[in-house]
Amino acid sequence: MRTRRDKLSGAGAQLATEVSINFGSALAGLLIPVVGSPIVVAARQIVMVVVVLPLARPKLKNLTWARIWPALALGVVLAVMNLTFYQAVSILGLGIAATIEFLGPFALALITSRRILDFVCAAAAAGGVFLLTWSDGTLDLLGIALALTAAASWFFYILLTRRVATEFAGLEGISVASMVSLVIVVPIALFTLDLSAFTWGVVGLLLLVGVVSSAFPYTLDTYILRRISPRLYAIITSFGPVIAAGFGALVLGETFTLLQQIAIVVVCVAAGAAIATQRDRPMYDLELTATAIP
Repeated sequence: MRTRRDKLSGAGAQLATEVSINFGSALAGLLIPVVGSPIVVAARQIVMVVVVLPLARPKLKNLTWARIWPALALGVVLAVMNLTFYQAVSILGLGIAATIEFLGPFALALITSRRILDFVCAAAAAGGVFLLTWSDGTLDLLGIALALTAAASWFFYILLTRRVATEFAGLEGISVASMVSLVIVVPIALFTLDLSAFTWGVVGLLLLVGVVSSAFPYTLDTYILRRISPRLYAIITSFGPVIAAGFGALVLGETFTLLQQIAIVVVCVAAGAAIATQRDRPMYDLELTATAIP
């Protein structure tokens, strides 16, 4: 049973990961035009494996398919989520891409809901995203599709990380997922590799992105999701688009019209209101459903 202290420590850690991930995404936004998004994602995963594997080498002889499949699936989800999100950032910008991606955890919180309030909040969030992406009268369908794919991946990331955290001791599960993700991402990165784009400054930024975007937050997520429910996780994550927009402005020089600023706030408020007023029971039922997947 989670104690109040566990919940507070988990919530504080989750807020720290939100700041870390979005700062890392802003740094990645500086690198993507230089080396491309696959290289940035590969660097993240390399750093992740280097940090995690020595600390949590999985005991493969003790693994059964029932135990290992969530970690393998998590690795695939990590690769898809990061590749599509960073490509969306390169097209839409960090603030807009992060706001659309947030629909993933928001959907997780609402998926079992039957309340009118939740449908109203979902409609408000959808309207906010539409205003955000159509503020200049045009829609970048590729960027939106990539961001929505990242959102769907984040949905499954939350469920799978929680499952992995309960199936494996310490960081063993995330180390398996990291290796799977690395195997997927590295060939794509090698295909787009341009050695002339690399300088020591670029290499240093890639390493920093790997630490603040992957090694720190993803290892901390296994700690967090043992202490707080996916619902509380999603509530705290609702601040993410605002944090991302802030870093987008500070680090990348992104500018947002008044309409776009309102749209980002609408999405966050709608999500926060819907999630915060829910009971824990629907999310508990969802966790049982996820646990029952063969």
